[in-house]
Amino acid sequence: MIVSIKPEQVKQVNALVRSSCANCRDECCLLLDDGDSHPCIQLLSVSGICCRYFLTAVLPADEKLYSEIIQNDQ
Repeated sequence: MIVSIKPEQVKQVNALVRSSCANCRDECCLLLDDGDSHPCIQLLSVSGICCRYFLTAVLPADEKLYSEIIQNDQ
């Protein structure tokens, strides 16, 4: 499931990923780690929230952005 975001929200989402996601290290996703580095899929996305962990565990920390994104998707 991908939750749509507006183009102007992409920078805010990416900043939140970099500053607050426990699974993002050096722009790579630790959840996808299988011995090789894999880029964070959320940092690659320009049209939506595609990482369930980010959506449920990180995004709610920014109440304003979370509210805007969830309202847009309904």
